[in-house]
Formats: sequence, C-alpha cells, structure tokens
Amino acid sequence: MFATLRIALMAIRRNVLRSFLTMLGIIVGIAAVIVGVSMGTGAKAEVDKRIAGLGQNLITVMSGNMSRGGVRGGFGMAPNLSIEDFDAIRQEISQVTAMSPEAGTTAQVASGNQNSSVRVSGVSDEYIDARSWALKSGENFTAADVSNASKICLIGATTAKTLFGEGIDPVGQSVRIKNAPFAIVGWLEAKGSGSFGQDQDDVLLVPYTSVMKRLSGDTKFRFIFVQAESPDAIPLVQEQLKELLRRQHKISDGKDDDFMVSNQQETSDFFNANNRIMTVLIGFFAGISLVVGGIGIMNIMLVSVTERTREIGIRLAVGARGRDVLLQFLAEAVLLSVLGGGVGIAVGYWLAPLLTQLFQFPTLISQSSVILAFTVSAIIGIVFGFFPALKAANLDPIDALRYE
Repeated sequence: MFATLRIALMAIRRNVLRSFLTMLGIIVGIAAVIVGVSMGTGAKAEVDKRIAGLGQNLITVMSGNMSRGGVRGGFGMAPNLSIEDFDAIRQEISQVTAMSPEAGTTAQVASGNQNSSVRVSGVSDEYIDARSWALKSGENFTAADVSNASKICLIGATTAKTLFGEGIDPVGQSVRIKNAPFAIVGWLEAKGSGSFGQDQDDVLLVPYTSVMKRLSGDTKFRFIFVQAESPDAIPLVQEQLKELLRRQHKISDGKDDDFMVSNQQETSDFFNANNRIMTVLIGFFAGISLVVGGIGIMNIMLVSVTERTREIGIRLAVGARGRDVLLQFLAEAVLLSVLGGGVGIAVGYWLAPLLTQLFQFPTLISQSSVILAFTVSAIIGIVFGFFPALKAANLDPIDALRYE
C-alpha cells in the first residue's frame, strides 16, 4: 500500500499545475463546507447563549401576533397588555416563581456633562429574578418603590460605562431622565447581546409605575415575563397564560390571539431554523462545487489513463494484476481529492475567523466539520476515480503495448 501511495504521489508531482487546477473545485467545495458548518455551529452557539441569557425557565408574553403580519404584527403592534392582565396572571397562574411587566421607552439620559440615548424599561421588583440578572453592586428596588412610583433606577453595564466611565461604581449617583432626577440604587452585571442582537446592558431599569406616571404616560405593557418553577412546569404555565389572556381580552373562539406566548426553547428553535436554512443553502452550493471538482478529477484521471497506456501495458505484461492497476489509479484519484480537501480545510480555517472579524458573524469550527470534510473528499475521490481506474485495469496488455 505504501508503494502504491508513493507512486501516486510521484504521478501527481509530475504534473503539479494540472493537479492543482484539478483540485480547485474540491478546494472551493471543502472550504465552503468548513465555512458553512462553522457558521451554522457558531450561530447556534450564539443563539443558545443569548437565549440562556434571557433567564431560566422564562416564558415571554408579547403584545401582537406575528401571524398577522404587516406593521401591526409582532413588534409593530401597539402595546396591549394591561395592569389588569398582570394582576390576573399573578392571582390565577400557579407554579410561577417571579414575574414582571415591561413598559419601555427611549429617553435622553444625562449625568454631569455626559448624556446618551438609553432604553428605559419600566419593570417590577421581580424583573431581575425573572431574567436571572445579577447585581454587581447596590440593591434592587422594592415592591414599595413600585407602588410609590419612586424615582430610582438600576443601571446597565454599558450605560454606566458611557455616563460614568470604565469601572466606576455608579451606585449612589443620580441621572436625569427627561430632566427628571433618578437615584441609582443598583449596578447590573453585564448580560451581553439579546436574542435580536440588541445590547441588553445599555439600559436603565425603573419601576414601571415611574415610567407610566413620570416618563411616557403609557398605560399598557409590551411584555410580561413569567418565570416558571421548573422546566417541567413550562408547558402548563404557558397554556394557562394563553387561556387567561384570551379571557382577559375577550377573544371569542375562532379569533386570533392579539398576543404571543413563547418560551426559550421556541425562541431558540425559531432562530436555529433560520440558521439551518442558511447552512443548507451554503451546503447546496458547496455540493455543486464538489461535484464539479469530482468531475474534474474523473476527466483528468481519464486523460492520465490515456497518457500512461503503454506504462499500464508493461505493468500488466510483467505480472501485475488488474486489481493492482485499479488500486493504483484509485489511489491517485483519492490522493488528489484528499490533498484538495486538506487545502480546502486550511482555506476554511482562514476564512471563518475572517468572516467573524469583518462582519461580526459568529463562527465555530468543530472537529466534526474537519472529519466531515476529509470524509467527503475521500468519498469524492473514490466515486469519481473508480471509472478511470476500472478502465485502466481492464486494458488489454497487448493492445496497451501497441499504443503510440
């Protein structure tokens, strides 16, 4: 076997340029496989990380319904979740450990000479528990603060850095939200990007009553977050929420909901389904390139068989078996394909982090993708190299020796 591989390598080295051009299709295809799989794996890991960052056992109730489409579907619909909805959930839904509404607005926030446009979220005192959001320093506001519409807030890591500087504890300081002073009572740990890519740390959390009475004047919520007791409780709580809100909103049978209830797994599945579509499309074009590369290998091996007809005849005449000739040419085809695959893997390893650097797209090269790439390249060599190898093995020694 070693001698067969050595002869195959010598044959490739005799025509380096032709061999490289033959491998181009394989190189492009395998590089696309590596990049495509790394993009899919990286995107899934990023989605899972962001979904986990939302909180544990979290169920999200959102105003609107994506199925309605248009500007009124989903995020385009005006907030329609009320305080009465929130109170009804608190009173009637069991197996819940924490819950909070969210009434958001964007406002100009200032401290001293620094100012920034910041997302101000009106929430309850249970919000950071429902979202599994830890405090770096300070303390959470209380139910009494919510009842009194107190002018206090929790500040996110990005907002704190923007307004007060890197590493400076802002607890005890104050900020002006629409020129109204709010005391900072807590500094939130960094949480990173959310499921839609937004910076979750560029935020001020204030009692929702303060947002409604002092900042926005809104009386409705866009979100209500509910934390179930355990993963097993999520389906039951989710179903109870749907039934309760349909009753609260007086939605008759057969009518669409004017809200959405989703859990983390459903959100993850939604994003991962889109990632899979992208990966499949890249895989499709990679497959086309690999087939073209395989056809190129088959053509060049047929040319090689023709060029080496006398050599084949001599080998057969001195006692070589047809199987030996078949293995020889098959080894050359597989070696061409695997070498192309190796170069393609190297190109993929170079391209994947480049995509991350240029477009901030998450990529993650796994060991399985490298194994897949080598396996695919070897299979292509076997499949597309078999016919030329079989043709060489079946040559008649006498006719081959007469060939000019």
